[in-house]
Amino acid sequence: MKRTAIRIAAALALGAFAASATAAGDAAAGKAKIGTCMACHGNNGKGLTPEYPNLCGQNEKYLVSALKAYKDGSRNNPIMKPMAAMLADADVENVAAYYAAQKCN
Repeated sequence: MKRTAIRIAAALALGAFAASATAAGDAAAGKAKIGTCMACHGNNGKGLTPEYPNLCGQNEKYLVSALKAYKDGSRNNPIMKPMAAMLADADVENVAAYYAAQKCN
């Protein structure tokens, strides 16, 4: 009985940790903010030409990190810096959630 209680407690703790490790963006809200992004990355995040990276299916936390780095200048890209600068922090998370949820078909 004691082992079962310990296993249940461990499973609950692991589940709580996994939930907190996921990004919290709202994909539906992100879709409303991708107007400028679509010019290079398309509606579903598949780059329109080979020089534009695919965002579809990319890790959400990575996309958040990359957009924030473009925004603060720690990742230098003359095209992406002004695009990211237009996004509020919540928009960054939402756009990342949207593109992470897309399939690269």
